[in-house]
Amino acid sequence: MFRSLLSVKKPVQQQSLLKTSVRMIRTFNQEEQPRIRINSLAPNFTADSTQGKLNLHEYLGNSWGVLFSHPADFTPVCTTELGAFAKLKPDFDKRNVKLIGLSAEEVDKHQTWIKDIEEISALDKFSFPIIGDSSREVAFLYDMVDEEGFKNLSNGIVATIRSVYVIDPSKKVRLIITYPASVGRNSSEVLRVIDALQKGDSKGVVTPINWQVGDDVIIPPTVSDAAAKEKFGDFNTVKPYLRYTKA
Repeated sequence: MFRSLLSVKKPVQQQSLLKTSVRMIRTFNQEEQPRIRINSLAPNFTADSTQGKLNLHEYLGNSWGVLFSHPADFTPVCTTELGAFAKLKPDFDKRNVKLIGLSAEEVDKHQTWIKDIEEISALDKFSFPIIGDSSREVAFLYDMVDEEGFKNLSNGIVATIRSVYVIDPSKKVRLIITYPASVGRNSSEVLRVIDALQKGDSKGVVTPINWQVGDDVIIPPTVSDAAAKEKFGDFNTVKPYLRYTKA
């Protein structure tokens, strides 16, 4: 980590120059990077966003969250993604999920980009925050880049700052997906996995391949037949370790 040169008060113009130089000399060391795994605590941070200063844990409160990131503003794939998530915001709201975007540029530029997103996706209003991460601090904190991108994290556009993190109300990371720069995300899949996670948490079940709301669920092998009968009622045994029941 570096020690900020801004700790000593300077004239505004000089502070601006120093801030630029600090960003240029910032070095990112893998030894200092948190290791984020499923069920690890989501690293907290405070950053500027298009809706003001945002502290991740405080913003989420008792809600679930989806933090999804982008390498730069005015990029074609990311523009379509943000528009798609914005259209689905009412569906995320129903599931008690807050959306948080991130792009590795300044908030002022995000505000201009939002106008394009609204126009292209025919939105009345873009209504969730996009974090400004021009310093790449959050990208580093959440390990959002590929191997080559990490080497260039301090300078220039970095590909593959395109990750999705689903965070539950206890602030644990429950899902991580990182996409290459050339592949657009599937917003419906993010909704699907949130449904599956919430179903599993509330009912003590797991979900099979391609599960959708209304489909049968699987009773975990750790639950005995007697306990399964008491808890779920009827169930269908395909194999001793594969038992289906109604959700």
